[in-house]
Amino acid sequence: MGNLRSAGRAQHAGIAELHHFNPLCYIAAMIEITPSIIISENEIVEQFTRAPGPGGQKVNKTETAVQLRFNARKSPGLSNAVFLRLKPLAGRRMTRDGLIVITANRFRTREQNRRDALERLIALIAKAATPPAVRRTTKPSKGAIKRQAESKRRRSQIKTERGKVILPD
Repeated sequence: MGNLRSAGRAQHAGIAELHHFNPLCYIAAMIEITPSIIISENEIVEQFTRAPGPGGQKVNKTETAVQLRFNARKSPGLSNAVFLRLKPLAGRRMTRDGLIVITANRFRTREQNRRDALERLIALIAKAATPPAVRRTTKPSKGAIKRQAESKRRRSQIKTERGKVILPD
C-alpha cells in the first residue's frame, strides 16, 4: 500500500514539473462592487474556524465558519473618500490599521458562509461608495412668511380674548 502512495506522488510531481507556474500569467478574479470600484480577490483573505451553535458532533470537527479579512486602507480599488466613509459604517469590524474583519457562521456549509461574508463586504463597500446627499439651505417664500405672521396674529388675538371676564353690575 505504501508503494502505491509513493507512486501516486511521483506521478503528481511529474505533472507539476510539466506545468510551470508563472506568476505574471496568473490573473486574479475581480469583484465589481460598483462600475467605478473593482477589487481583486487577492485582496481578500479567508480563514476557516469552527462554528459555534447546535450541530452535534459534526460541529466540533468541521471548520465551516469563515473569517474574511480585507485591507481597505491599502486597497488600490478604494479611493480615500470611500475609505473615510467606510470607517464609520464598518464600526467595530474595522481595525485601527484599516483591516475589515467579517465573520460569517449563519449557515452549516463552508461555501454558504463564504458567499454570505463576501456579500456583506460588497454591501458595506457599496454603501460607502454612495456619497451623502448635499443639503441645500432653503429660504421661506414671502407668501409663507406672510401666512405665518397672519397665523401668529390670529393666535395672539384668541389668547388676549381669554382674559378675565368683567361682568357689568
